[in-house]
Amino acid sequence: MKPDLSKPLIGESRENLQTILKAWEPYRIRQLFSWIYEKGSVDFETMTSLSKSLRQVLSEDFNLERPLISKAQVSSDGTQKWLLKLRDAQEIETVHIPEVTRGTLCISSQVGCTLTCKFCHTGTQTLVRNLEAGEILGQVFVARDVFGEWPSPLGKRHVSHLVFMGMGEPLYNYENVAEALKILMDPQGLAFSRQKITLSTSGVVPKIEACGRELGVRLAISLHGVRDDVRDVLVPLNKKYPLKDLLEVVRAYPEISKTDYVTFEYVMLKNVNDSEKDAKELARLIRGIPAKINLIPFNPWPGASYECSDLKTMEKFSEILRHHGYPAPLRKTRGQDILAACGQLKSESMRVSKSKMGGCSKVE
Repeated sequence: MKPDLSKPLIGESRENLQTILKAWEPYRIRQLFSWIYEKGSVDFETMTSLSKSLRQVLSEDFNLERPLISKAQVSSDGTQKWLLKLRDAQEIETVHIPEVTRGTLCISSQVGCTLTCKFCHTGTQTLVRNLEAGEILGQVFVARDVFGEWPSPLGKRHVSHLVFMGMGEPLYNYENVAEALKILMDPQGLAFSRQKITLSTSGVVPKIEACGRELGVRLAISLHGVRDDVRDVLVPLNKKYPLKDLLEVVRAYPEISKTDYVTFEYVMLKNVNDSEKDAKELARLIRGIPAKINLIPFNPWPGASYECSDLKTMEKFSEILRHHGYPAPLRKTRGQDILAACGQLKSESMRVSKSKMGGCSKVE
């Protein structure tokens, strides 16, 4: 079978489309951009504002492919998880979390993960590669296809909020994530408000300021420990960027990004990071930072060596933080029965990679 050499257009900005289609008038580029990102076209023939000859050019050399859904699972609480197959047969997982007033899509940024956080299932899957901007956006396209949200409806939407909390470390794939985010926030693109997008990082310090200055989305820090010796184990990236350096750049983020607060994510691990002393130290560490703390009950996965803190301990931890002026809700676990909860995502791409390439190709 002849290989498909057509170029994907999902992931291309207006500027890139103009470069690719040099002979096209700018207004034609705007029309094409709208058909791709506002209307979610799956076939060039539906682009009726473009002439037949232009549509023919597009169909010969380009495509509008999304990732394919290899497996779809629905949790008892309504959470959906999709295993998505990419063009090179690698796979990622994307999760949709329905709530009363919103619908949140949890997006992956890498196949596997460059980090090895000890409590995270994804961290046990070695990084295979970064996702391209189009593959990041493709996850939103798949969700909108599933829910029939083209163009995006007014009022309540199934996909109203985006969190970059899926597989991978977004700031170790900054260029592609930034390119995708700019299209996501483009009023003539996917038109998401930056206030409805949250990027989570384990603490890639050199990229945090750039994220605030260039993108201005909400920031979530995967903290999970209040002392370097504990965080060095739980989040090994801490050895490179310790708490002092991380909190210094995070402290400046709200002003740089013009956002009103930073979220700190804190997974509750029994007898590891859940003492009253830890809670008081957390409040001290972030003093002066407008912040919210999401306390996350540990979600078990096969082979995990940690246990979740008991409810009484977690409630006391939350109470101490609230006493110090910080909202610290216990996050409700969603999708645990299909391994779709926080820290549980993992695909089979490492196995595929090893069988096809004889080993794992790392991308730093």
